[in-house]
Amino acid sequence: MSSTAGETIRVASKAPNRALVISVLGVTQIFAWGSSYYLPAVLAKPIASDTGWSLSWVVGGLSLGLLIAGIVSPWVGRAIAQRGGRPVLAGSAGLLAAGLSALALAHSLPAFLIAWALIGLGMGAGLYDPAFATLGRLYGHGGRSAITTLTLFGGFASTVCWPLSAFLDAHLGWRGACLVYAGFQIAVALPAYLFMLPRESAPPAPLSVSPSSRATALASHDVRGSIFLMLATTITLSSVISTTLSVHLLTVLQAKGLTLAAAVGFGALVGPSQVAARTVEMAVARYHHPIWTKVASTSLVATGLAALWLDAPIIPLALALYGAGIGLESIARGTLPLAIFGPERYPVIMGRIAMPSLVAQAAAPSIGAALIEAGGVGGAMAVFVASAAINVILASSLFLMLRSSLRTKAP
Repeated sequence: MSSTAGETIRVASKAPNRALVISVLGVTQIFAWGSSYYLPAVLAKPIASDTGWSLSWVVGGLSLGLLIAGIVSPWVGRAIAQRGGRPVLAGSAGLLAAGLSALALAHSLPAFLIAWALIGLGMGAGLYDPAFATLGRLYGHGGRSAITTLTLFGGFASTVCWPLSAFLDAHLGWRGACLVYAGFQIAVALPAYLFMLPRESAPPAPLSVSPSSRATALASHDVRGSIFLMLATTITLSSVISTTLSVHLLTVLQAKGLTLAAAVGFGALVGPSQVAARTVEMAVARYHHPIWTKVASTSLVATGLAALWLDAPIIPLALALYGAGIGLESIARGTLPLAIFGPERYPVIMGRIAMPSLVAQAAAPSIGAALIEAGGVGGAMAVFVASAAINVILASSLFLMLRSSLRTKAP
């Protein structure tokens, strides 16, 4: 299936250097994720121990940040569509630096939560969705491979930043760790965005669409239609599942009789599985439409969670399947909207999709905890598996909705 045949897309008069742009976004994504979304995984307990605040309130800072990020996402998408990603991403670096500095200086819970609100603004302007929107605006449909490559960088965020956060906490304390991350945003990320990303003076010109992709293009004229709603729903459900499991996976594994050390060891398989799946996708992406990536993602997640729930004898295999699925989901999240709606509307579409996804992620950990408390790990896993199965149905339904306007193989 091809969404590029017969299309002409005008980008900047001087084509941006793809390797440079992807490298800049890749490195900054690692630390944007590591100093926001992944920060509480290492620093929550030290913060709670140092301040006396309850762990639920400390972790709740991240939920507040995700909520704020979701609220501002539509505005971020519109800003990228109008001005390009460079000023928006530069603003995200400043906001993350301000929020992390405020976090380091917070000596009361209200100040701590205000700091997370600032971090949330930075997350909304600087994580995957704005970065994807930037690549889509720069490269049009040719941005698919760039988005896939970017997710490879992002897959190392926890691998790099969890040990780094632990090292910084051990030597500088949690406040010092936050200040180091703030310094990175100001000294490295901000100049990189300003001086290495290209300026974009105007949005791309209207597309000339071939008959083979006209049906897909027509779908873009009504972003409130059934295709958009189906796409946003399946992406949001995928985000809820992965966010919930990222918080509660060790609890699930320990409930199966594993020690904490064994649970951590098995859980560590998820990250490499994500990267492996993204590497395979990079090699074969040219041969299929991104809807196949989405269907494969939901199917792998459902299969992995079902195997884990049913106590399949090979827990590592279940986790590898689950990890591969969420690894592909990151790619589908960025490439499928681009293929369906085209580069012109892509930044706005990404902002609208990000809003329900991030808001749902903000509530996901609490929902998961409530499910475990009410029905035990087994009951919670049953809900997770059912949700994953529903998502397979949603992705398959989206495929059927698009089938009439999509071919099965790219040229």
